[in-house]
Amino acid sequence: MQNDQPSKMKRRDFVKKTGFAAGGLMMAPAILSAKAYVEGNDTIKVGLIGCGGRGTGAALQAMSVKESVKLVAMADAFQDRLEGSYKQLQQEMPNYEIDGVRMDVPAEHRFYGFEAYKQVIDLCDVVLIATPPGFRPAHFEAAVKAGKHVFMEKPVATDAPGVRKVLETAELAKKKKLNVVVGLQRHYQKKYQKWVDLLHEGAIGDITSSRVYWNSGGVWVRPRKPGQTEMEYQMQNWYYFNWLCGDHINEQHIHNLDVGNWVKQAYPVRASGMGGRQVRTGPEHGEIFDHHMVEYEYADGSFMHSQCRHIKGCPTMVTEAFQGTNGTAPKPGVILTRSGHTILDYNDRKDPNPYQYEHDLLFETIANGDYKYEDAENGAKATLTAIMGRMATYSGQVIEWDAALNSDLSLMPEKLAWDANPKVMPLEDGAYPIAVPGETKVL
Repeated sequence: MQNDQPSKMKRRDFVKKTGFAAGGLMMAPAILSAKAYVEGNDTIKVGLIGCGGRGTGAALQAMSVKESVKLVAMADAFQDRLEGSYKQLQQEMPNYEIDGVRMDVPAEHRFYGFEAYKQVIDLCDVVLIATPPGFRPAHFEAAVKAGKHVFMEKPVATDAPGVRKVLETAELAKKKKLNVVVGLQRHYQKKYQKWVDLLHEGAIGDITSSRVYWNSGGVWVRPRKPGQTEMEYQMQNWYYFNWLCGDHINEQHIHNLDVGNWVKQAYPVRASGMGGRQVRTGPEHGEIFDHHMVEYEYADGSFMHSQCRHIKGCPTMVTEAFQGTNGTAPKPGVILTRSGHTILDYNDRKDPNPYQYEHDLLFETIANGDYKYEDAENGAKATLTAIMGRMATYSGQVIEWDAALNSDLSLMPEKLAWDANPKVMPLEDGAYPIAVPGETKVL
């Protein structure tokens, strides 16, 4: 997997590898009976690893499918976050008109700490992985080795070693015919499916230029509390540390970068760009940049122009656009000819929520004993696209795909414990070391 050359990947090979052919599904023969996931029971047991906002939402969506499912175990590094999620789920579930008990997580099935994920995996058939991205490679590997189906949030890693682990585990999941859905939910959004299908069919000719954006005011900050160890503080404020988050180009902008790759049916061969910290510069903002601008080049010579920003008071723009030889696709769901004639103006008002729909499809597939979803490889390569952009902005250098993929630079701590130190520590003034283009080494 490490030697894949994006420049040599044909279009139909890309569709096959990403698993999003024909409306987002990859068909494969059924390999299990419909009830094989449990012995003598038709209820699919679900375990949640990572009980933050996204994990709580994913658990609600899993429990809202039409199949018989039950949340049976939960894990988080922090006990208070786990119990808060548990209470929220108890409050939310009565709002859903679903027969039967969908949640049975007694105290002895609520685990916390760095090793808690292992106990959840042992108790369930499907694992929901919504921990901070840095942990996902290890959690994904453990779930697949244990023979579990997986829903995993994006991005799937924060560094190249993590990406390689996910790629290796993706191959194991394929061999075991385990369904894996990654939370790049635009692939499960009907507006995007129709839009991209027409672009693949040549509605605007060859794609010559791509533009992708995630410009917003930023996200939450969790202040340091008295008595916290450095590990606890960084874990609580995870968005601002690269070993946990990978910077917002990875954590958020991956959605738009992924759409760019999807439309091109290829991955970029190199990236260059610039970025920095101009507004969100305090110690509470850790080590990440507040803006990135990256130029990605594909093997056919076309470019994807990428912007992402976390600065308040500036226009918010989260979208994608494409220019072709015969027309334009100025925003999702819209396609115009070169003369401005409308080919597509998609109305998605009645479409299902893609966050829910991806769970609906996953659990329907599992209940039927089918194997259709192998999102992990594309999830890993979308993640590497984002990481490659971060490498370019942090270093100021041109970063090649193969060099990024094969980098041995690991961001993860040598030891995971509350009294252990992460690799990035505060300076004497409380601020954290920041990447300096022209000086920082990223490979």
